Amino acid sequence: MDKHFLLLSSVFSCIAAVTPLRCITCHLRTQTDRCRRGFGVCAAEKKHETCMILKIFQDNTLQLSYMVCQRFCRELTYDLNDTYVHTCCNDNYCNFKI
Repeated sequence: MDKHFLLLSSVFSCIAAVTPLRCITCHLRTQTDRCRRGFGVCAAEKKHETCMILKIFQDNTLQLSYMVCQRFCRELTYDLNDTYVHTCCNDNYCNFKI
């Protein structure tokens, strides 16, 4: 019985390790909190791929955002005429919560 339990637990741990990270996709989300284009879910299956959201602010007011699975994602903030905030995360659907 103990051998069966060990076998099953090792199989389940392998399945959990292979389950891809799920991220929300939206290629154009407006300040009214509605996705206008590209709403769905992507699976971050490749190595070094995470969930990403890009938010664009004008006068400290969110204008639009862009959400996808992103390879080699980096946390960045650009302050030009508008502010661009690039955020990465590693939990399922985390780019929708940020």
